[in-house]
Amino acid sequence: MPFKKLHPDILEKLAQLEITTPTPFQSECIPIVKSGANVYCVAPKNSGKTTTLIITTLQKLKCRAIGNAPRALVLVENKEIATQLYDAFLFYTKETSLRVYVGYEELHNDVQKSEIAMGVDILISTPKSMNKLFLTNGVSIADLKLFSIDDATFLTQKSAYAAIMSITQSIQKCQYVLYSEKMHPMLKRFEGYFMEFSKVVSN
Repeated sequence: MPFKKLHPDILEKLAQLEITTPTPFQSECIPIVKSGANVYCVAPKNSGKTTTLIITTLQKLKCRAIGNAPRALVLVENKEIATQLYDAFLFYTKETSLRVYVGYEELHNDVQKSEIAMGVDILISTPKSMNKLFLTNGVSIADLKLFSIDDATFLTQKSAYAAIMSITQSIQKCQYVLYSEKMHPMLKRFEGYFMEFSKVVSN
């Protein structure tokens, strides 16, 4: 069964990568994320989680730039993963008007603030860096529609857990999608905070 009801720009990129058929995980996960629900996406490596994250983000933003404030936020563990994901997003977005930005602790907060102010649609960041941006009014969250977390097991670390609790308390209304290889009890705890009425896709 081919990918269904995705933006033509996304289908074109998937074709370039010779990805014609979704994995079983993607077949189940993509429609649920598209529905707007908060979702725990739990599956082993090579199930297509990162591709799902990119596809659903682009679909949510309709593959076009609007305004200046981020409409999608992706949280990752560290600079290395952030830059890898940034490169992956660039492949999918280079023929669209979408603007992708990557931030991490090693990049000075004032530099990030000034560059984000120039306009961004998809913001990729680490918890510590994102929390600092929030605390210093370095990023507007008024237009945020989708908050994804890639390989979320790192949120079980004390500092990352504290950072995401701080970040999410500032967000009024947003869809949260959390990707992980396993459902850790600490991740399940988020149901009582920002993952209300969440669905679980487990492969």
